[in-house]
Amino acid sequence: MKIPISAVILTYNEEKNIEKCLKSVFDWAEEIWVIDSYSTDKTLEIAKRYTDKICQHKFENHIEQWEWALKNLPIKNEWILGLDADHTVSEELKQELTEIFKSSVIDADGFYVKRKQFFLGRWIRFGGYYPKYLLKIFKKDKVIFDKNELVDHHFYIKTKTRKLKGSITEDNINERDLSFWLQKHIRYAELQAKEYINKAHNQSAIPPKFFGQPDARTLFIKNIYIKIPLFMRALFYFVYRYFFCFGFLDGREGLIFHFLQGFWYRFMIDAFICQYKKTINNL
Repeated sequence: MKIPISAVILTYNEEKNIEKCLKSVFDWAEEIWVIDSYSTDKTLEIAKRYTDKICQHKFENHIEQWEWALKNLPIKNEWILGLDADHTVSEELKQELTEIFKSSVIDADGFYVKRKQFFLGRWIRFGGYYPKYLLKIFKKDKVIFDKNELVDHHFYIKTKTRKLKGSITEDNINERDLSFWLQKHIRYAELQAKEYINKAHNQSAIPPKFFGQPDARTLFIKNIYIKIPLFMRALFYFVYRYFFCFGFLDGREGLIFHFLQGFWYRFMIDAFICQYKKTINNL
């Protein structure tokens, strides 16, 4: 049985990831859209095996791409499943959604699902990384975005949401090459430094609340983090993740991941923040 959900997937040179993503939704999502940013590999060739709803649009950032897609494409369903090309939907989540959409009344405008993050082929279970809830299923006319988010984009809903038991796996095959991961995160660190500077003067899309939705709680914690002195906060965060949240139980791959993502990446963000502030002060 097809579920009245439109899966929307963003792609750019994702020939190593896109097929497993499409396979995970092909047999149950009523509609699949692929929004491609002019890939030069076999991404589109693979996507055409699963859907004819493919379009290309110049990529500025994730928020711009999502806003354009939801406003301009003839998506027929009010419910959207928002995916990246390295995501796959679990069988448990598929069955859960099947039961929900059998009902004549759905008592929420969005659903949070668990993300299972893989790094170098290993599931990162500790360090506060599982369960991490992401809003991935939502009504098209209820979702809002924060234009200040240049890297770690989110879907936000101010009305009622629910947590589901099922999960989405995030396993980017490209990132099994550490040089690819490092180069990507240097770009992200520069963008996220700009994001932090911009957000100092702007409100979040939803109010930060410790006891609110998962995203509201994350925003609350981020507001505490940015008040800690530059560079020291990266060290504190790594120690918290690796020791207090048992990140050391993720083994060798976990040590690499928690150090690079929890310390090195955030240290790089602070370095770029210093660079931008120095530039601004010299103007």
